[in-house]
Amino acid sequence: MVTKHSERLYGLDHLRAWAIVLVLMYHYRAFKHPFWIDQVGKFGWTGVDLFFVLSGFLISGQLFREIENKRDIRLRTFYTKRFFRIIPPFLFTLFLYFVFPFFRERESLPSLWKFVTFTQNYGLDVINQGTFSHAWSLCIEEQFYLLFPLMLLVLRKGKIFRYMAVFMSILIGFSVIIRWMMWNEFVVISEQGSLDFWRVWYMKIYYPTHSRLDGLGIGVLTGYLMQYSSGIKNRVHRNGNMLFLIGIFLLGVSFWVCREQASEEASIIGFTLVALSYGVIVLSVVSESSFLYQWKSSVTSQLAMLSYTIYLSHKGIIHMMQNTLDYFDIQASGNGSLLICLMACLVGGLFYRWGIEKPFARLKYRMLKEKK
Repeated sequence: MVTKHSERLYGLDHLRAWAIVLVLMYHYRAFKHPFWIDQVGKFGWTGVDLFFVLSGFLISGQLFREIENKRDIRLRTFYTKRFFRIIPPFLFTLFLYFVFPFFRERESLPSLWKFVTFTQNYGLDVINQGTFSHAWSLCIEEQFYLLFPLMLLVLRKGKIFRYMAVFMSILIGFSVIIRWMMWNEFVVISEQGSLDFWRVWYMKIYYPTHSRLDGLGIGVLTGYLMQYSSGIKNRVHRNGNMLFLIGIFLLGVSFWVCREQASEEASIIGFTLVALSYGVIVLSVVSESSFLYQWKSSVTSQLAMLSYTIYLSHKGIIHMMQNTLDYFDIQASGNGSLLICLMACLVGGLFYRWGIEKPFARLKYRMLKEKK
């Protein structure tokens, strides 16, 4: 699906920009910060869930259209595009973390092989190896990029592709069941709020791919319905603003359920409710009747384009900036310092974009042109 004037869906840019702001506010609480960040950033962890829904929606929509138009998926083209989009900035960030200790926001890193194989999200002891821990979500997305196109090919050749909505619904339910099992088997026996509780909760519930498939599943489900259900697609395009209000209401309910992030209700059903809320909001912003679909903003468009590299680098940059502020006896917990750190994250994102992403994008286009 494209807009009439551009291939870019500006409504999704607004959501990407919002997602990275949420993540920044949430992670900033781990550094010296103004007191109000604790409350403003409390639900910032949901920014990752929004990224999952967006990835599921965008990638599945791209592949569904390719199936419709070409009756096949060009795996080499898909993987080449994903490689050059994801890997060069990621490897540069790994280089910074492993070669320059002053970039590390904490002392200890997981093994390098877990990063390069995108399996760091399994067995991640965030209490003792919390440096670059936020790469866990990238691991899940990379696993999704690798396996989802193959799954589509299998379903299509098996003549069961039309049951995609059923498969995604089962996948979403599977994540809920897994979290319920992990809670009762491992988490409930830990003392609530202790270091051991947090270690087990992150390791068994929050980080593993199999317990976090609901966000991606809801994104794929919305992409499938928009591609193959003309009735739902027409209703979405007619009721964009209403869908946005419904999504915001559901998000408010989700936040109430998840008011304590590691509570039983949040851990088992809350993550799914958050993803479902964002799924409705995603549908609202791709609706032609939505005010967010029609509103073009250069600020959110630019922030959306920088969101991936800001996500990769923001912890290391904030850590270095606060150490620099401390060296010059500048209060690192003030509002001015917050602004300085956030601006530094933007500058870092721009460096990545022009120094890494752009050159590798040119190489990608050359490679894709040669393959034609």
